[in-house]
Amino acid sequence: MIQKIPVEKAVGLPLAHDITRILPGKFKGVGFRRGHVVRPSDIPGLLDLGKKQVYVLKLKPGELHEDDAARRIARAVAGKNLILRGPQEGKINFMAKTRGLLKVYPAVLRKINAVGGLILSTRHSHSCVFPGDVVGGTRAIPLILPERKVKRIEAICRRHGPVIEILPFKAKKVGIIVTGSEIYEKRIKDHSASILKKKLKAFGSRGTRNIIVPDDPLRIAEEIRRMKKAGNDIVIVTGGLSVDPDDRSLEGIRRSGAKVAFYGVPILPGSMSAYAQLGRTVILGAPACMVHEPITALDLFLPRVLAGDPIQRKEVDAMGHGGLCLKCRPCHFPRCPFGKGT
Repeated sequence: MIQKIPVEKAVGLPLAHDITRILPGKFKGVGFRRGHVVRPSDIPGLLDLGKKQVYVLKLKPGELHEDDAARRIARAVAGKNLILRGPQEGKINFMAKTRGLLKVYPAVLRKINAVGGLILSTRHSHSCVFPGDVVGGTRAIPLILPERKVKRIEAICRRHGPVIEILPFKAKKVGIIVTGSEIYEKRIKDHSASILKKKLKAFGSRGTRNIIVPDDPLRIAEEIRRMKKAGNDIVIVTGGLSVDPDDRSLEGIRRSGAKVAFYGVPILPGSMSAYAQLGRTVILGAPACMVHEPITALDLFLPRVLAGDPIQRKEVDAMGHGGLCLKCRPCHFPRCPFGKGT
């Protein structure tokens, strides 16, 4: 309820509107913001602005001020490694506490925004973020909200867990297997290992060992098992994933005993990619085009693997929406639509 009362009796109550302050020739703007809870020390300033009476909010049982509603929603939806800033005018920002992979759960996000009265807005899930980056925000729409709406959102989060969180990138040991008889026989020079090492270094991981093998599935399988035994968290197998009869990398991955989760992805460039697991070791089949394309499907999968975020086949199926790289020059990845459709 909004009431007009003498300013001296407004202490402890939130203002129902902004109050303008003017200093001739110096300043014109908001002196007291909507929702500001009046303190005894504010009385002289309000009187100086000619405000002997002000409009204030008197909440009924079951009603919440916008700032209190935003605080409760922010606490309910926020997961790990987030800093909450605010509220200001019913809005709270979510900021990254560490470098890592932003995880947003869209199905839960939709349920929250369907409640009405409060909104939650985020960056795309699986974005790579840095400390201090704003990754989301929540705010109350009206000044006064029914508490039942907030309780409904809190119940949704209790059932489903956090809606937004950050998974830190972890320093991983990565083995690199370069396939190709033409490279093994030194007919051409390999460029893929150096490209991979540069990508890994950007995330704080390192290539512990790289080896070149011919297009022999038994040799590929043997090296995968050897790298797993040596304690590598990830093994990246480059090239050899096309339908060409000489390309045997996928067969080698399977012969190692690894379980292939998917091969072939609706992403261009990089559709000839694979993802498998041998125990706890992740096997990535990197597309051959990574040698001449700066950004491929590998750049969508690698951050997730380095953050310890498993990739499900059903997620990959949905990546066709937004999975077409426009090959812009200059390239703005990751600040572009590529891979953001999910």
